[in-house]
Amino acid sequence: MFSTIVTVFLVLASVVLIASILLQSGKSAGLSGSIGGGAEQIWGKNKARDYDDKFDKVTKISAIVFMVSALLLAYIQK
Repeated sequence: MFSTIVTVFLVLASVVLIASILLQSGKSAGLSGSIGGGAEQIWGKNKARDYDDKFDKVTKISAIVFMVSALLLAYIQK
């Protein structure tokens, strides 16, 4: 029963991890991103940055849950 619960956490963490990585914007947008990025900082249009910060936090948490549950599941099935 405990291995079933850990497997459910593993599957949920993997789905959240995949979704949060795919929803993040690229960190390097190339030359056009560096030129346009300065203008966005001047005019205060950082709403996309707030979403990126949230997705970054969700990615870190789901990665930790994924690793812990994978290690725990490997230890249980040993």
